[in-house]
Order: sequence, then structure tokens, then C-alpha cells
Amino acid sequence: MFQSSKNYITEVFATADIKVGGNRPWDIKVLDNRFYHRVFGQGSLGLGESYMDGWWNCESLDQLFDHLIRAELQNKVQPWRLIGPILLSIFYNRQNKRRAFNIGDAHYDTGNELYERMLDKRMVYTCGYWRDADNLNDAQEAKLNLVCRKIGLKAGDRILDIGCGWGSFAKFAAEKYGAVVVGLTVSKEQAKLARKLCEGLPVEIRLQDYRDVNEEFDHIISLGMFEHVGYKNYRMYMKVVARCLKDGGLFLLHTIGSEVSQHMGDPWLDKYIFPDGMVPSIAQIGKAIEGLFVMEDWHNFGSDYDKTLLAWYYNFVEHWSEIKDQYDERFYRMWKYYLLCCIGGFRSRHVQLWQIVLSKHGVEKGYSRIS
Repeated sequence: MFQSSKNYITEVFATADIKVGGNRPWDIKVLDNRFYHRVFGQGSLGLGESYMDGWWNCESLDQLFDHLIRAELQNKVQPWRLIGPILLSIFYNRQNKRRAFNIGDAHYDTGNELYERMLDKRMVYTCGYWRDADNLNDAQEAKLNLVCRKIGLKAGDRILDIGCGWGSFAKFAAEKYGAVVVGLTVSKEQAKLARKLCEGLPVEIRLQDYRDVNEEFDHIISLGMFEHVGYKNYRMYMKVVARCLKDGGLFLLHTIGSEVSQHMGDPWLDKYIFPDGMVPSIAQIGKAIEGLFVMEDWHNFGSDYDKTLLAWYYNFVEHWSEIKDQYDERFYRMWKYYLLCCIGGFRSRHVQLWQIVLSKHGVEKGYSRIS
């Protein structure tokens, strides 16, 4: 059994130009032979868990995953154990209202000290806009400004921010544009810090599920939250936005996007990083907005996530010594793996980053692209 698993995994990696025991930065060095059987039996889940357990190493995980994903190995190693979770995601709404706060507990409440050291000074946990920027702080400020300009934000506008994080957009929009912002989060830790950071500004931070909002706003934005909605809830989500958006307002959706429609996320990311998370496709978003919105603009700058994630990774590693007493070595390996495997997804262009501008009845005389 060991030899057959080893031969199979070695051959599969070779199709992606990855050599087990090789010396290139993206080659794998196996430190525990149980690695082969675990990956053979569990696919991407076994690959990630065996890395967390120290069973293998790689000099450059981001390059490794770029090779893996370009070769579509995620479609070639599909263990039978995945059948159960796939069927569950098809027949059960994993992102229902009762489970809405799970992602807050599991991921965003990991520790504000961690995110303060990893992110930019405004604590923006979404892709930066690097067109005219050469550092993370500038890229994130450029992204926030881009969002404000795309919706035509002006002083006094009341904005709903679905998935407000630590209040980065709310604070920016209130300070720079004079907006009044209501931010929603399902993370207790985010809400606590966001309220502190936005103190004294016309910003209200709510610990609330999006389905419970029923009031009007001039514009609505959502930056990096749609990945937690789940395909069974996309239509409901869009109905909530349509219900809360004034007739002349704009909705800007900033989300990671997939080139194919899926029913669940990667098994390792689902278990350790983003429980119940999944990335939408163009078809799934299109179906969800049909009859509710006019699509005014669709902007893809997914390649900018490579730079953003690299900056987060370097910040995390540089400041690890300041917070390592709160975590353990397995968490350290897990978090590095998370950031670097995501880089591979964006670098390979397998996943994208979209900003979509929607209106309820169409912008009179047309919408002008802002970049």
C-alpha cells in the first residue's frame, strides 16, 4: 500500500513539474513517509494537514501551489471521502441563518493582535489596489478610495457595509467623504475593535446577520464577505440588498470569484480557515441578480491579490515573535500555508477578484468606469 501510494503521488506531482525530493524552490521534501498515504486518501485536506504536522516541507509554497493549480491537480486527486461533504453541501444549506456566526468565531475572532500585525495600518482584510501603489498601506487606501468613487459617494450619504471587518471602509468613508455608515459583522472581536477605531465618527457597527436588515440606504457595499454567503443563499442576499437600496443608489460587490461554479470550498480551507466558505462564479452571481439589478460594471483585478497576500505573509512572519506565545507551532505552519496556498490560486489566475457595480433600474445616461 505504501509503495503504490508513493508511486501514484510522485507521478501526479510530476505532471505539475514538481519533484518529490528535488532541489528547486517548488519541489517537495518528504520528512515522514506517512505523507503519501495521507495525501492519496485525503487529497488537499491530507496535503495541508500533513504540512501542519511537519511531514513535508517546501522552500516556496506559493510557487508549489502555482504549479499544482495550473496543472489542475485539485481535479485529479479526488478521494472518495469527499463525496459526503459534497452531498451535504448540495442538500443542506451550510450557510443558513443559524450558522451565520460560525465564521466569526472560527476565523475573525482568531485574535485582533494577529490581524493588527499582519494587515495594513487601516486593517483592511481584502485585496488592495496596486495600480499606482508600491506598498500595502497605499494599495489598501487606493482600494477604499476606488470603492467610494465607484459608487459616487458624497457627504451625508448613508451607506450599508455588509461584512465591515474592523471598520476600515466605514472609518475611511466617514473621514474622507463625510458619509454616514452602518457596518455589519458576525465577529465579536471585529465589532469591539471597529467601534473603538470609529469612535467619534458617524459610524454604527452592528453584530448582525445581513438577513436581518430592513431599512433604506443611499448605497450599499460589501468587501470580501460574499465568500461566506453560500450558493444556496445568493438569491436571498441579493433580495436583501435590493430591498435596502434606494432606487437611485448603487451596490458595489467586491468578491473573490471562480472560473467554474462550485458547491463547496477547498476541504482544507473549509476545515481550518473559512468554515462553510465558497467562492462564487459568474454564472452563480448572474443568476442571483437576474430581475433585481442592472450590471453596470465588472472589474477584475485578481492579480493584485498576489501582492496583497505576499505583503500579509511577510508581515505575519516578521511579527510572529510578538504573538507566538498566544499560538503554537502548528498554527504558525497552518497560517503560512493558508496565505501561500492562496497566493498560488491567484498567481495561477485560477481564482479572480471582482468588483461589480449594480443598480436597480440602470444609471441614467450610463455608468462611467472608474479605475
